[in-house]
Amino acid sequence: MAEYSSHVAGTFSWVELATIDQNAGVAFYRSLFGWGVSEQPLGPDEVYSMFTLRGKEVGAAYTMRPEERQHGAPPHWNLYVTVENVDDAAKRAAELGATVIAPPFDVMDAGRMAILQDPTGAMFQVWQPNTHIGAKILNEPGALCWSELTTRDTNAAEAFYTALFGWSAKHSAPGSGMDYTEFSVQGQPSIGMMEMPAHMPPGVPSYWMPYFQVADCDATAAKARELGADVIVGPQDIPGTGRFAVVTDPQGAVFALLRFGGA
Repeated sequence: MAEYSSHVAGTFSWVELATIDQNAGVAFYRSLFGWGVSEQPLGPDEVYSMFTLRGKEVGAAYTMRPEERQHGAPPHWNLYVTVENVDDAAKRAAELGATVIAPPFDVMDAGRMAILQDPTGAMFQVWQPNTHIGAKILNEPGALCWSELTTRDTNAAEAFYTALFGWSAKHSAPGSGMDYTEFSVQGQPSIGMMEMPAHMPPGVPSYWMPYFQVADCDATAAKARELGADVIVGPQDIPGTGRFAVVTDPQGAVFALLRFGGA
């Protein structure tokens, strides 16, 4: 069990589903991962659905706001990085070439956040915790275990994120068959980066994707299909790591499944 009461700065510490059908989205992920849910009121007509494992928060879901849909954003997962000071992080990100989509603001007493777009076009959030630290469980079945950037400019992205968060980068060995970068936070690898595949349409922007750990990748992918999702990659092996699949949920949000270890 991997339970947390705080997160090291630079860690992806929270995942949040932005969906067009919150009830259906919550039902899908609860069925897929066995999550509990705690509905938190956001206003007279809105709730924030907090997903839980063993009663501890692992993620959330909300209904996409009209302005998000007007900008053409599809349903997606938001990924949050813990920072010590969100105002300083947003300012530094802008200096490094990011676009500040939403300047720092307080989320009641939970914490303070900003929404950023990196220089290659990928969106992400920075989070300064107060009463809400982010996920209280990571790196076990049903919880976030890896965060991955697919980008059209790996060099620019690496320069940006290492300067902003102090991540250390490790590149795949020449001749390994795939150009992949692994980032570590204080020596702990938990983040990856790859170049946008050539077959992706030109209009697809760079993006961050969450990986959720599972005990059985094939069985979970099959269950996702039964629940109305599309499995768009795999299940297939990652040599020396485990087995993964990439899934599009019934509303169109993309995420991955990952089982660590051998067969």
